[in-house]
Amino acid sequence: MSNATRSAAIPPRTIQPPQSISAEAQAALSRLVDEDGSPINARYGMPSPEDVSGWMAMKAAADAHYAAAIKGMAGSLQSTAETITIDGATIHVATPHGAFDAGGALIDLHGGGLVFGGGEACRVSALCQAQQHAVRCYGVDYRMPPEHPYPAALDDCLATYRHVLNAHAPEKVIILGRSAGGNLASAMLLRARDQGLPMPGRLVLLSPQVDLTESGDSFQTNQMVDLVLPRPLRSNNLLYAGGANLSDPYLSPLFGDLRGFPPTFLQTGTRDLFLSNTVRMHRALRKAGVETELHVFEAMPHGGFMGGTPEDQELESEIRQFVGRGR
Repeated sequence: MSNATRSAAIPPRTIQPPQSISAEAQAALSRLVDEDGSPINARYGMPSPEDVSGWMAMKAAADAHYAAAIKGMAGSLQSTAETITIDGATIHVATPHGAFDAGGALIDLHGGGLVFGGGEACRVSALCQAQQHAVRCYGVDYRMPPEHPYPAALDDCLATYRHVLNAHAPEKVIILGRSAGGNLASAMLLRARDQGLPMPGRLVLLSPQVDLTESGDSFQTNQMVDLVLPRPLRSNNLLYAGGANLSDPYLSPLFGDLRGFPPTFLQTGTRDLFLSNTVRMHRALRKAGVETELHVFEAMPHGGFMGGTPEDQELESEIRQFVGRGR
């Protein structure tokens, strides 16, 4: 008997939005494909890690896209922000209007494949989180490649965490990371623990990019099925690493020693390219003795349906409940 592994050959197929999700979520998925059924986001390939000018052009285009998407949004939010610099880290400190938990703090780490999503998008995200959780929010506008490869972003996150600990008890601090921000949130806590800093009260990881080697099953099974993130981010990861080993726990915290981590909330979807990242992180945290809960949403792509669908609202409610239990 041969011990050779065999690959599964999957015939071409068309995947419809399932009837098991809301009409709003079905419509959101439909908006993400061309008339021929191809994912709209698959049009855009990433430059090679060596193509600095290509990355700079793509970052400029992404910044313009984000700015257009959030235009006018900040003015409607019931919170205000000031921007400060701590040890070289740019931080948008957002404070909600009205009553809020002055003793608590939330550190918000944005997504964007470790390359995009800073600037105004980061500031507005901090405003949103401050309003949603009625707490002061520190949005880390961390430095990114190609100008600033690893460990610049991680240094900025850790500098922010140290700053927040000077003003807030660690058990009152929440860390929230989305996608790439989930990578930085987890890696930051590994470094913080290694440097003798206390752990925060709670950790929220939304479809976290915790394995830059992209070794999980869903990087194959959900490729081109995830209409938000249809292809792996190998080029982003190599650009970010700047020559460092992708399997190093400070780059791929899934492979780190997670003992002592705070209670953790994990979210993904059945169509998420990072589904394997999230479920493997859940198992790793469980094995490390960490209290953790995993929320997997039907047919949800990377980052959610993004449009105020009932599923997105349910996720927001679950996060609020989890954060609230830590106060």
